[in-house]
Amino acid sequence: MGDQPGALRRIRGVADYQFGRGAGERLFPEGVQIVFSRRTGRVRQVFLGGRMVATLRARDGLLCLTVAGARRLWREAPSRRLWVRVSAEAEPFVSEGRSLFARHVEDADAEIRPREEVVVVNGRGEVVAVGRAVLTGREMRAFRSGVAVRVRRGAAEES
Repeated sequence: MGDQPGALRRIRGVADYQFGRGAGERLFPEGVQIVFSRRTGRVRQVFLGGRMVATLRARDGLLCLTVAGARRLWREAPSRRLWVRVSAEAEPFVSEGRSLFARHVEDADAEIRPREEVVVVNGRGEVVAVGRAVLTGREMRAFRSGVAVRVRRGAAEES
């Protein structure tokens, strides 16, 4: 129903906009499978090697990464953006899909803005979860209370 080559160009463009130049080709190499909505014909999900790596939000046209997609982006990206480092104390809870509170943020990309898609990593640089920022990156580092990231999916949930 949808146009595979045109859709691949579009989702790569969205990834470049959202995660930085070059992210689209790294996240979506040749051979990805794109699933289109039956009703609207729009891109809904993107798979690589049988695993979902991202979905396209209908609300704003931006990408929501799965943990597998975040791992791929984190591993392949030349410059990392939109990341939050969680404390070892909170890591098990966040990896189960619980929200990350500001007091458990060890560090964060200063460029994060609220509502952006973020990758949560541990001190060893492993992807722990993906979610949406509630605070700016600077606020995450400065605040001692409140939710910093609403986790959508934890690594333990996808195992």
